[in-house]
Amino acid sequence: MSKDKRLGKGLAALLGSTLDGYDLDDGGPARAVPVDVPGSTRPPLRVHREDESPEAESGHHEEILHLSVYEIDDNPFQPRRDFRDDEINSLAESIKTHQMLQPILVRRVGSRYQLISGERRLRAAIRAGLKTVPARLREADDRLVAELAIVENLQRKDLNPIEKALSFKRYLEQHQCTQEDLAQRLKIDRSTIANFIRLLDLPEEVIECLQQEKISMGHARALLSLGDEPLQIEFCRRIIAEGWNVRQTEQRVADRVAQEDRPQSQSAAMARRRPKSEHIAALEQKLRGLLGTKVEIRAGARGKGRITIHFAGHDEFCRLMEQLTGEQFG
Repeated sequence: MSKDKRLGKGLAALLGSTLDGYDLDDGGPARAVPVDVPGSTRPPLRVHREDESPEAESGHHEEILHLSVYEIDDNPFQPRRDFRDDEINSLAESIKTHQMLQPILVRRVGSRYQLISGERRLRAAIRAGLKTVPARLREADDRLVAELAIVENLQRKDLNPIEKALSFKRYLEQHQCTQEDLAQRLKIDRSTIANFIRLLDLPEEVIECLQQEKISMGHARALLSLGDEPLQIEFCRRIIAEGWNVRQTEQRVADRVAQEDRPQSQSAAMARRRPKSEHIAALEQKLRGLLGTKVEIRAGARGKGRITIHFAGHDEFCRLMEQLTGEQFG
């Protein structure tokens, strides 16, 4: 089963409906839309029920409305902050020609409406001069909207990994739950959540390079294995300057970690002369990538051995404990 299908099923489970008609890949974090409609004045709220979605037949009440663009507030749970003008202008021209064919998704909050998904369409509609837009009205509490925003962001191709990581972190902090809890609610692998959140442990300079797409998430995950901030920054700069691909980065990181891990004692030196099997070396590299720190596997006779996990301080120790146990620690 592909990742997209797993995410889609998770979202359907949250909404109690299919994804048809929502066009989630077009969403983005909604904010109050600052674009002025040329020559327009604030219109009164217009709400007209057109029909009900197929989901209504299964007991999930949903309406399609025409809402004033001035009655729709932002979605506070979306992490996206920037929208490209060229994309908005292009979509606005399409809306002028073909009208707005895809409704946005909203919920009612007090006497107003709050966007759940579709801010790019909403901004483009206003840019095109529309005063009202079609919208699907859905009942949803804050937690459901936050979960929906997370799943939508995972499906988007133009959101950088740090924005996705922040959406996970914000949810975990707001709802005081574990990564395992969130993974079960979203019907996704816990490792997906862990892999994104671990990126936030990187130095600020590396995070900025990832946000600016100077390095990829694969590069960033490889750098986590170094476990040392100055070294991570040094390697990040070399990735950019020398044009390393992800595989080259992983190999150079593995070589550096192996160099630092070389034992100095005589007994350890003797053990070092016995080369590790490819299987053990691959397991070490996998564990380093998963945990974001140095990991050593020493295999002895009769299948016995030990796994050593390194940490650089109390904060990293707490992070590793939370990752290994799925519980808050420290």
